[in-house]
Amino acid sequence: MYQFSYADIQTDSVADAKDRERQLLSRSIDMLAAAAAAGSRSMEAVEALHFTNRVWTNLIEDLGSSDNALPKELRANLISIGLWLLREAEDIRQGRTDDFEGIIEVSQIIRDGIQ
Repeated sequence: MYQFSYADIQTDSVADAKDRERQLLSRSIDMLAAAAAAGSRSMEAVEALHFTNRVWTNLIEDLGSSDNALPKELRANLISIGLWLLREAEDIRQGRTDDFEGIIEVSQIIRDGIQ
């Protein structure tokens, strides 16, 4: 029978959560890149923007939780970035811009920073 310490389980859980966050951001980035190629009025854009909105809304909610172990200043900065991303996505959705590059680049930076 296997015996794991609480610290081992907690570490695995944190590592799993970070891996899921990286995967979700990667999926969002891939969808946004396909949307950029297809155009801001395409079905790919609708799906990418909706998915990105859901990802960042959940990340912002988690970052705002008192249970989140990240330093408070980092959490605040990431929330600000997330809110910017949501505004940019809404601008694309509303037809005010068709530039996906900023959202893609910032998402890549955030994803690559998750360790």
